[in-house]
Amino acid sequence: MIASEVFITCAVTGAADSAGKSPHVPVSPEQIATAALDAHAAGAAIVHLHVRDPKSGLGSRDPALFRAVVERVRAANSAVILNLTGGMGGDLVLGPEHAPLAFKPGTDFVGPADRIAHILELRPEIGSLDCGSLNFDEMLYGTTPGFLRSMASAYLRAGIRPELEVFELGHVELAKQLIAEGLIETPALFQLCLGIKYGAPASAEAMRAMRDALPPGCPWSAFGLGRMQMPMVAQSVLLGGNVRVGLEDNLYLDKGVLASNAQLVERAVKIIELLGARVLDSAQTRERLGLGKERQGMAPRRHTGAR
Repeated sequence: MIASEVFITCAVTGAADSAGKSPHVPVSPEQIATAALDAHAAGAAIVHLHVRDPKSGLGSRDPALFRAVVERVRAANSAVILNLTGGMGGDLVLGPEHAPLAFKPGTDFVGPADRIAHILELRPEIGSLDCGSLNFDEMLYGTTPGFLRSMASAYLRAGIRPELEVFELGHVELAKQLIAEGLIETPALFQLCLGIKYGAPASAEAMRAMRDALPPGCPWSAFGLGRMQMPMVAQSVLLGGNVRVGLEDNLYLDKGVLASNAQLVERAVKIIELLGARVLDSAQTRERLGLGKERQGMAPRRHTGAR
């Protein structure tokens, strides 16, 4: 059933080695915050945030960098719904076949507490939860049901809404188990992640299969990587979902034309409206997802120890 009301998430920077591929990929906290605010002004109710090391441009999980972004966004616009990544710290780049545990550069593997330390400290409305392991080409993103139980429990205690990122059908089944155990409140919020190499493909068939596997009544969004970003915007609306766009997933507006985050959001708004649906603003999205009122005056909890 086609969606009549749709909220947009913008994933503004991600953690991939993409900063050198486009001058529009934000790197510093100031750039990331500005990109998030511009995306919100263009129509994104939710901004999904990673941070990057300002010197190398590579993805980081430094809580101080997250704090710098969050404080800038909240000071400028309390209406923006913040969704901080909980997916960093699971990267394994195995060594050669005769010594696979001689991990190569790029490996960053920590336990569940360290993966979401910045989320518990800064208290965004939403924190992402990657619901299973996956091969990203030759890199392995690794997590376990036990890790996910710890992270989901921490979100529940802190009152943070988990966004369940699922990259294939087995991840949906693991998410259902967490829901059944009472670790995730219902209706759960899902993100269907399509087009990742060796995950579910960015196709109508894959999106429908994953949508049909979700628990009844769950709000969900979907995205596709690269040139499939905008086709998956349309497909998600046609299947009753919400959408995600942004430079984390795609660098181009058109063939050979590099995009900004705001331009990708504007394109998504146009597609949604051409399909006859209405784009929800942040207040309407808060109401729909049960997130409560704007975060004005709600300061993030400060951490006093070293990490």
